[in-house]
Order: sequence, then structure tokens, then C-alpha cells
Amino acid sequence: MGKLIERLLDASRSGVYRSPRAEPIMDAVRGSALSLVMIRAQGKEALLTHIAAGLEFPDWFGQNWDALEDCLTDLSWRNAAGHVLVFEKPQPGDDLGVLIDVLISAAEFWAAQGEPFFAVFVDPERVLMLADLFREP
Repeated sequence: MGKLIERLLDASRSGVYRSPRAEPIMDAVRGSALSLVMIRAQGKEALLTHIAAGLEFPDWFGQNWDALEDCLTDLSWRNAAGHVLVFEKPQPGDDLGVLIDVLISAAEFWAAQGEPFFAVFVDPERVLMLADLFREP
């Protein structure tokens, strides 16, 4: 998995991807300076709550999409070389589309800062119209 951690450490490749499984990502990040947050929630309210808890958002987080983008493009309270968010069992719909847009914006912000930021959706059926983070042999 050496190539996967190299990719995850490359800020220029920050973005929103899909993966057939979470385990290779978890294995690659283990022992690195990257922050890994697993999100196992569906629906806007649950997603926002789980992201906020996983990334330890400040109390002022407003539980809405704009506040999510504000927090994702700050993260000054997190001590990490970069961030990897893994979303399991994504539920298609409008909320997922908005979430992906917010994550893309955050990834672009962090790439410009030279810090890795990856959001990866576990999508074994390859339903989501996202690029693959990696290809399994």
C-alpha cells in the first residue's frame, strides 16, 4: 500500500474519490501523520453531526452546509499533516450532492494551501460518478 499513502500525502491530488473498500485506506493511513475520520451516517442531520464529532468541530458549528464548509476550510484545532474522511454507505440524493460539492470546495482550498485533504466514499458498486482513489489488483 506504499503508493496509496504516497497519494494521500500528495496535497496536489486532494479531492473527492470513491473506493470499493475502506480497509486499504485505513491500513495506508495507520502510522502516518494524517488524520483519518470514518463517517457512518446517512441523511443531512446525521452526516453533519458525525462529521462535526469526528473532526471535533468547535461549539459554534451551525449544523448547516455553509457552516460545514467554513469548518472544513479551517480545521486549525486539528493537529494533523492532512485529513482523510471516509464515508461508508453513502445514500444517493440531494444531500449527498451538496455534501460532495462542499467536500470538493474544501479539497480545493487545502490543495492550494499545500495540505492533503481527501474525502472518499466507499462505493463497491461504483454507482457514484467519482474518480477511483486507487485500483485494486
